[in-house]
Amino acid sequence: MAKQKEVKTNAMRILDSLKIPYVHHTYECQEFVDGIQIADMLGLPYEKVYKTLVTVGNSKNYYVFVLPIAEELDMKAAARSVGEKSVEMIHVKDINSITGYIRGGCTAIGMKKQYVTRIDVGAQKLEKIIVSGGRLGSQLELTPADLCTAAHAEFADIIRH
Repeated sequence: MAKQKEVKTNAMRILDSLKIPYVHHTYECQEFVDGIQIADMLGLPYEKVYKTLVTVGNSKNYYVFVLPIAEELDMKAAARSVGEKSVEMIHVKDINSITGYIRGGCTAIGMKKQYVTRIDVGAQKLEKIIVSGGRLGSQLELTPADLCTAAHAEFADIIRH
């Protein structure tokens, strides 16, 4: 029996090209609800699983924020972290055209364009974090520093306290 070849996502190919180690977690997903549902399916602690949110600023530039799934983005802190007066979430229908990914499969690594990206500063305390692998049913586990490198990101305090 031939071994099934793992289908690599763009994010995985980028990590491979940068020689960044990661663990690929897969799960069955018919329909995306939220990151908490995925963490529950995989038996992962919420504080280790991160979501990727895309916003647009007053300047019409797009910004990417990576934060724990159970936390809320502090819009004012997020805007300050990227030098904008304010940012707002992009519309769900625009996710694919802006990022190249779909809702639930959006990751900060390998979007259509390189957007300014901020990862919540709390990630630095963790040994590993888990983010979307670039499609539904795919999660990647890697160090916060490696995610920062691969996504050309910076750490910032962006969650509501």
